[in-house]
Amino acid sequence: MAPRAVVAAAAMAAVLVLALAAPAIAIDFGEEDLASEDALWALYERWRGLHAVARDLGDKARRFNVFRENVRLIHEFNKGDAPYKLRLNRFGDMTADEFRRAYAGSRIAHHRMFRGERKQGAGFRYAGARDLPPSVDWRQKGAVTDVKDQGQCGSCWAFSTIAAVEGINAIKTKNLTSLSEQQLVDCDTTSNAGCNGGLMDYAFQYIAKHGGVAAEDAYPYRARQGKCKKSGAAPAVVTIDGYEDVPANDEQALKKAVAHQPVAVAIEASGSHFQFYSEGVFAGSAARSWTTAWRRWGTA
Repeated sequence: MAPRAVVAAAAMAAVLVLALAAPAIAIDFGEEDLASEDALWALYERWRGLHAVARDLGDKARRFNVFRENVRLIHEFNKGDAPYKLRLNRFGDMTADEFRRAYAGSRIAHHRMFRGERKQGAGFRYAGARDLPPSVDWRQKGAVTDVKDQGQCGSCWAFSTIAAVEGINAIKTKNLTSLSEQQLVDCDTTSNAGCNGGLMDYAFQYIAKHGGVAAEDAYPYRARQGKCKKSGAAPAVVTIDGYEDVPANDEQALKKAVAHQPVAVAIEASGSHFQFYSEGVFAGSAARSWTTAWRRWGTA
């Protein structure tokens, strides 16, 4: 059993540095691809072939209309000087609402309302941190596993939780172990709701209370909620003593936390820009409703 540690979680709508370990498959296109209806149809067929997207005749024309609008949005946006870029990825013929329902449906704000407000005077172990580095990237320090895919399951709360635990465990033990999101989806059901959303706080509590979490190899991800495996079938390999919330709306506190360990964060990710985000510092407009959970592993 690995040494116990404390993880940190933050819930905020802010500018995030997002970087993917492996870029999503995307298609490049130019003005010539938007020059005519025929050119757009050719681009759509090329996109469908790359992503093996099958559409029946009745739905194909409707999906093309969505695709055309998304392509124009990406093209026009990338002409600007925003600090991030969009690309035509596998979500090309989905509306923003469909994307939100399928991939950003963890309903973080919904679950936070049931939890209530953070207790006044709660501790923050990094409050006194000084001389912070100008930048930090925990991937380079071996504390971040490869990017994982939650599929069409509102389980990002589990992925964010596990990423934070993987990170602090790697820092404490010098051993990066990929852990089981599926265990949380299946077993942490008192307050969390599997593919219908959840909150990282509850997941941290589950891990601490139940003696840890299994390795991903022993309890692999299936993108659907199933029956909870008994501990004997998937023994815990990493545990934690507890967790702390980073003080809300305090960017300096978040910097202090990230300087010491990867942090679980919740962000608003339901818009078209997030749907097609590719690279750079995402600086989309903030919102009060957190729709998905991520891991934050660096600052710049």
